[in-house]
Amino acid sequence: MDNINKNRLFIASCVALLVTSMTFAIRARLETVFGPEGVGLTLEQIGWAFTPAFWGFTIAMIVGGPLVDSLGIKKITWIAFITHAIGIVWTILAKDQMSLFIATLFVGIGNGMVEAALNPMIASMYTENKTKMLNRFHVWFPGGIVIGSLVGWLVMDVMGLGWQVMVGVLFIPLVIYGFMFLGQNFPVTERVQLGVSNNKMIASLGKPLFIFMVLCMFLTAASELGTTQRIESLLKESVAVPLLVLAFINGIMALGRAFAGKVIHKLQPAGMLLFSAIFTFIGLWLLTITSGGMTFVAAAVFAVGVTFFWPTMLGFVAEYLPETGALGLSIMGGAGMLSVSVVLPIMGNLMDNANPIEALRTMSILPAILIVAFIGLYVYMKKRKTA
Repeated sequence: MDNINKNRLFIASCVALLVTSMTFAIRARLETVFGPEGVGLTLEQIGWAFTPAFWGFTIAMIVGGPLVDSLGIKKITWIAFITHAIGIVWTILAKDQMSLFIATLFVGIGNGMVEAALNPMIASMYTENKTKMLNRFHVWFPGGIVIGSLVGWLVMDVMGLGWQVMVGVLFIPLVIYGFMFLGQNFPVTERVQLGVSNNKMIASLGKPLFIFMVLCMFLTAASELGTTQRIESLLKESVAVPLLVLAFINGIMALGRAFAGKVIHKLQPAGMLLFSAIFTFIGLWLLTITSGGMTFVAAAVFAVGVTFFWPTMLGFVAEYLPETGALGLSIMGGAGMLSVSVVLPIMGNLMDNANPIEALRTMSILPAILIVAFIGLYVYMKKRKTA
């Protein structure tokens, strides 16, 4: 990798993930624009309009994962850039449920291609510190949500500008990451480096441990992203500006992931996941019984819980199941986003017909299941280590 500028590629990857994560915050702000008090869509209709962000992401990762090995990381990265650009423009032009649906689909595909290409690229560049560097890379997911939340608040609530201006801000990091990737040499994936055959990779996807992690990814992603994506509706009766709670949650997540190295060393991935599930469960329940300033306390507990979920799930697979390759990481990310696409309309229906508290209580079932699952994983990994 002597002719590869790792530092520039890593920074460009972080900016690309910044675009991905800012779309999550900006989309959360668009819920009020297109909702009952704006365009007039019901919360369930908005849930359906937002779902392509997640199953589009899933399709992109499942398709992009194996293509990363055959076409190369570079081509998949540029597909991400193009679909991001189309999605941003289409969002600015959106006027109803269908146009919002299509715009969200292109954004989702762009987001999925970013993860499909750049997770395996980072794993291949930093083979000795996979979980640590994936956590540092994923600092920019919560970091971007903080930035996107503040952009939404400043542009619309403070400056009183149109929502199209808020969406247009996404062009800034888009152009930056396109420029930084331009003309760079990209590494091959770790599976290609190791010489693992397609047949062995496919066979590895059937291992019980990998299947277990995929099933857990459904629950970890839904616990985190299902909650934060509907933050405007979930907390509109608890606090004045829910988007600031979103920024607060993701600020904590960004700090946690930035210093994840020491935590990983002490707890190991399985211990981190159990720790995360416990705090996520407590945080969701606290959100059902708090209001005003105390909502931020509950949000802090929830944030501590979800901080390490996504990157540690990916890091675990990259570290303990490297033969699954880029496809394995893509299946993990795709499973996570697919679960969110299922959860969003369900949450919308609960809020339309019951209330936000009921939606939060229902969501808390997911980390409760994970606590049991990760206790089992922790015990299994301990036995595997001593065997």
